[in-house]
Amino acid sequence: MDLHEHQGKELFAQAGIPVAEGRVAFTADEARAAAEDLGGRVVVKAQVLTGGRGKAGGVKVVDGPGPAQQAADTILGLDIKGHITRRLLVERAVAIADEYYFSITFDRAAKMPLLMLTTMGGMDVEAVAEEHPDRLARLHVDPALGYRGFHGQRLMSMANVPVGERKALAPLLAALYGVFADRDAMLVEVNPLVRLEDDTFLAADAKVTIDDNALYRQPDVEAMRDLAAADPQEQAAREADLAYVKLDGDVGILGNGAGLVMSTVDVIAQVGGRPANFCDVGGGASAEKIATALGIVLSDDKVQSVLFNIFGGITRGDEVAKGLLGALEQTDVRAPIVVRLDGTNAAEGRALLAEAARPEITVEETMLAAAETAVRLAGEVA
Repeated sequence: MDLHEHQGKELFAQAGIPVAEGRVAFTADEARAAAEDLGGRVVVKAQVLTGGRGKAGGVKVVDGPGPAQQAADTILGLDIKGHITRRLLVERAVAIADEYYFSITFDRAAKMPLLMLTTMGGMDVEAVAEEHPDRLARLHVDPALGYRGFHGQRLMSMANVPVGERKALAPLLAALYGVFADRDAMLVEVNPLVRLEDDTFLAADAKVTIDDNALYRQPDVEAMRDLAAADPQEQAAREADLAYVKLDGDVGILGNGAGLVMSTVDVIAQVGGRPANFCDVGGGASAEKIATALGIVLSDDKVQSVLFNIFGGITRGDEVAKGLLGALEQTDVRAPIVVRLDGTNAAEGRALLAEAARPEITVEETMLAAAETAVRLAGEVA
């Protein structure tokens, strides 16, 4: 679950991490009132769950209530990478001396949290890693040990943070790790983490992603979910208890088991296609669940074909075929469906599909053949 900047900063403030004073505004009038309340120069920021706000015109520094209202008029409704701006953060502007970058994420390969710090903040960390790899310090933290003071000292040394700044920066790094650990986060990123002219530090931005599987023990964070900003397919899948991730392609994918679905995504890409989603219907899916999943996948207008990839273990191929045929009776099918059935009773399942002779269904025996057919059909529809 991604948080808006102002929500992430709320968590930061609760942990004692300095942030600029600000107000959330949903209208231009509210932005004007916020600027009047804060006084002086303010920053008006679009609150959307994506990056690139500055380049898209979603961040403006202005002097006074009138310009703040004008900036809000411009930013509200702005489309930033497909995300419509519906709320703003109006903050008191601060005098910045230096900009750093700091993040904590989970390194799945190392199975440990990974700290990253650079004194080249304010720009894309990917660009820093590519153009100045020696300037981006990386350090793992053993979760059995947890964060200790020496982690911060070593990281700052690796990043060549000036010695005179380390005493002020160290407690912020520790507090940010505390947010990461205590809030079950998958990502805590501050870009920029700024040094002010009085040599104190402040989190000028906040990008926080919480592990969906841990939200049951973070009820105050779950209450922050912005349903208006949620992807409609992902929201529908969440309500149906389906594992679904939206991607950018045109070939819809359904399968049973996360490993199989991820493999299907890879094979679609391997044969030159573009996966539209990841959707795991799980084992023993009923006709109703398959219908729900298929309806969610097809509700994405970009989907031009669907690959339904099932390997039967405990789940029998003939039952899956019956479930799919039942689902087709409940779903408005607007795109061709390619089915690959393997495993337990796969032959019986394929026979049932052949007997049904549904024109929208093409059956293939291998994953590769199914992927090639799905990609070809998507191209023909497009």
